[in-house]
Amino acid sequence: MARIHVTSWQETYRGVMSDEILDDPQFVSTRERFWRMGLTDERFAQHRIAVAEYDGELIGIAQSASPTDADATWSQQLNVLYVLASAHGTGAGPGLLDAVISQSEAAALWVAHPNPRAQAFYRKHGFVPDGSSQEEYGITEIRMVRRKLAV
Repeated sequence: MARIHVTSWQETYRGVMSDEILDDPQFVSTRERFWRMGLTDERFAQHRIAVAEYDGELIGIAQSASPTDADATWSQQLNVLYVLASAHGTGAGPGLLDAVISQSEAAALWVAHPNPRAQAFYRKHGFVPDGSSQEEYGITEIRMVRRKLAV
């Protein structure tokens, strides 16, 4: 899972995010600790985690949890959804999204502003920018929100 997380960041954010972050020798071990805690620490038991596989190999990861934004009016917040570039267009992304956030749930996420592919993906799945923005790792992120969808 850590490998997918790191590789996806490197594929997606190279040239947008500092190479110092993307090539940090501790990046993989930091993500390993993140996922180990998410899978084993009781504090994160309510988090929803999913993986996508193809031919026995991991190609994507996703994680959602209760919202952390102070103004949240939604029940879930998507914190992670990454699919290897070689697996884009396979259906892994929509499958992962549906696995961690029900289509009937109101939800939100933060997405890098210079990431039109991801923003288009989220729009296709009912998310729209709400005008909020923040900066993380030197990148501007915009918040996208999806109200409850009829299923």
